[in-house]
Amino acid sequence: MGADTDTNTPSDVKQGLDGIAAAAARGGEGHGLPPVHLWNPPDCGDIDIRIARDGLWFHEGTPIGRAPLVRLFSTILRRDPDGYWLVTPVEKMRIKVEDAPFIAVRVDRVGEALRFETNVGDAVEAGPEHALRVAMHPGTGEPRPYLHVRRGLEARLSRPVFYELAEMATVQDTPDGPQYGVTSNGAWFPIGPVGSDP
Repeated sequence: MGADTDTNTPSDVKQGLDGIAAAAARGGEGHGLPPVHLWNPPDCGDIDIRIARDGLWFHEGTPIGRAPLVRLFSTILRRDPDGYWLVTPVEKMRIKVEDAPFIAVRVDRVGEALRFETNVGDAVEAGPEHALRVAMHPGTGEPRPYLHVRRGLEARLSRPVFYELAEMATVQDTPDGPQYGVTSNGAWFPIGPVGSDP
């Protein structure tokens, strides 16, 4: 009897994750991103899923190694005033996010746009609807750059991507003094004051 319980536990965990994935896939109908902002399912409480600062997803302390599953979960992620939720048409479960839910792992200049790629496969062009911002780490004073991906969800720029951005930067005068910044889709984004390393 005990042996049966032991073998069922991992299967129950897998079934729970697969159940969320199946509901998400049904909700999206295979036509782009699911309309999670339109869904209002009942709150089913917390699920032990954590997105670490480096962008890795964990379930009950174990990395989720299935990239397609992580990608699917990323499409049903929603940020509400009370936290981050995985949302399907039938349920929503709160998860933990240590910093930003996504990481920008690549940037390319494409015409007038800066196109970023995230660790979960999103392609996002910076611009008026997808702003770049740089916050300062409260402890170290180190710059922490972010890109708005969709509906309050952000990607933190990886260090190599931020260095590439710094190489593209030009200087503009602003009310806060001269700033390094980059332009994309007609919008200019400051990334650091002149006299510092952006």
